[in-house]
Amino acid sequence: MPRPIQADDLFKLKFVMSAALSPDGKRAAYVLSHSDLEAEKDYSAIWLLTLESGEARQLTSGTAIDAAPKWSPDGSHIAFMSTRQDKAQLYIIPVDGGEAKQLTTLKQGVGSGPSWSPDGKHIAFTAVPIEEPRDFNKPYRVDRAVYRFNGMEYLDDVVQSLYVIPVEGGEARRITHDRFNNSSPQWSPDGKELLYLASMSPESHRPFQPKLCIVNLLDNQTRDLLGDWGAAFEASWLPDGKKIVFVGAPNGLPIGSKSDMWLVPVTGGKPECRTKTLKYGVGGGLEPDMPAFGITDFIPLSPDGRTAYAGVQIGGTVHIYSVSLTGKEAWKPLLEGDRTAMLMDANSKHLLFINSTMFTPTDLHLAKVDGSDERTLAAPNEEFLATLQMPAVEHLLFPGSDGVQVEGWLNTPAQGHAPYPTVLYIHGGPHGAFGHIFHFDTLLLCASGYAVLRVNHRASTGYGDEFSTAIKGDWGNLDYKDLMAGVDYAISKGWVDADRMGVSGLSGGGNLSCWIVGQTDRFKAAIPQNPVTNWVSFYGVSDIGVWFSVEQLGGHPHEVPEVYARCSPITFAHRCKTPTLLIQGEHDWRCPPEQSEQFYTVLKANGCPVEMLRLPAAAHAATLNGSIPIRRVHNEVLLEWMNRYLLGK
Repeated sequence: MPRPIQADDLFKLKFVMSAALSPDGKRAAYVLSHSDLEAEKDYSAIWLLTLESGEARQLTSGTAIDAAPKWSPDGSHIAFMSTRQDKAQLYIIPVDGGEAKQLTTLKQGVGSGPSWSPDGKHIAFTAVPIEEPRDFNKPYRVDRAVYRFNGMEYLDDVVQSLYVIPVEGGEARRITHDRFNNSSPQWSPDGKELLYLASMSPESHRPFQPKLCIVNLLDNQTRDLLGDWGAAFEASWLPDGKKIVFVGAPNGLPIGSKSDMWLVPVTGGKPECRTKTLKYGVGGGLEPDMPAFGITDFIPLSPDGRTAYAGVQIGGTVHIYSVSLTGKEAWKPLLEGDRTAMLMDANSKHLLFINSTMFTPTDLHLAKVDGSDERTLAAPNEEFLATLQMPAVEHLLFPGSDGVQVEGWLNTPAQGHAPYPTVLYIHGGPHGAFGHIFHFDTLLLCASGYAVLRVNHRASTGYGDEFSTAIKGDWGNLDYKDLMAGVDYAISKGWVDADRMGVSGLSGGGNLSCWIVGQTDRFKAAIPQNPVTNWVSFYGVSDIGVWFSVEQLGGHPHEVPEVYARCSPITFAHRCKTPTLLIQGEHDWRCPPEQSEQFYTVLKANGCPVEMLRLPAAAHAATLNGSIPIRRVHNEVLLEWMNRYLLGK
């Protein structure tokens, strides 16, 4: 008999993190993570799977974090990164038996990679170029526009350079010599150059705008393919080596606008858009609640280079599309449905992807390149999930305050009856979205008797640029009204108990949680997580403050002070009467601690019940992907606070 989900069930789940097809197309390597509750650590192992038989075997021990497996060109070895020596280093292991060989012994470890040269003799990777970390007991100076970044800390100490090392062993050669964060190295088909992304310019306040660069391995000369055109987020060489395909966006578009797929000559020039008529963004995704999910550092292509494959977010789903790279613009969906399909690799016959739904974390799937004959290769949680009760789901479509259609979902508990005590859970971004992807908090709340309402309010991606850019200079208006319209719709259907409602959200969702409790007393409990509460101070302290604030609000604080005040939850915080628990990572440089501290102080000074949970050494979104103790305490306090004020427990 299935049982209700409990908080620690999160740590019994395993997550497929990445996967790659062998050169002959007969096998796949994939990374599977798991949690060790006794050690309070997460580990991952690399597995090998034969596609025809489905037989799988564990290739690495799983007593460290083994990740980023890349097949050698002849398919005989896999290069990967591992923390088995504390700092991540590069290793290679024969796929048919034998011990792993350590390639690097860098004091600071390896940051990303590996990438095999076409002849299989060298591997490119990235690493911090400085030998010793800074002594923070000594004074130091900064000169970067953004000097400290969320999840990375002080950039001069962690930005990556490109390196190349012989597979047979020897000294690693540094290739790039600048202060950018260089990532995602890929060899040219002739083995003479490396394609890579360069972000974190020391002179720019736009850290999320990577340059698309190529470096010549003979003279280390670098060329920037896009200049001031815009940004690239992932890219690949075409097989003939003459063009680069990339996912990106030009400068000058409103923040929240879609990304497209483009082609650009290796010599540079004006990019050619291949998805101009596609309404939805290429490379988009949904907001999950799980510690790991699929990522790639390249765009999978057909062997002839005529077709690219990519994920496309459509509302609360992510589908896999093919995009023609020649002739007239053409694209089409290959894999659809109520799910998130995260493409990992492709060849002449197959698409390899990770599949997630509301009730399934990450399974490994395979389909033909036309989307047919889909099958599951690995479902690591199937047996365990069968022992758990899952909530029901209502798909919601309702009009916003201005009549624009808004989408949402209401998950209802397996026990009890409507109307239910309900938590309005708000996604971050704000240019993100909820939908058909695993979200453990929702399942946990439903198992405890709550309905969970999730609404893709104005600014959410997946509904076209007009929808996703609608709140520029007007935060707290249409986004707030869409959320309240969703609440009223669910109440009108008899699903939600209007007298027992709570609200929570992370980042942009934390901002809206703080906004809501300053606008209405309808909610009996609130848990804003790592919120933005004061745009003026956010401008000065966030790692994206100058760029993000100006893009979102329409100017600098001295130019539009009234907008900064009107859109800041702190302006209305003194009106809050809702018992509020702020959750704040102490090393969150995206929405730094002072954002929560200001809100906490105003609520405390005005007699509102308020507490703050501080998460030591935690970055932004650590409650989703941070350490086990942080994820555990988050789950505990989420239930405790809602139970106290919604159920009187």
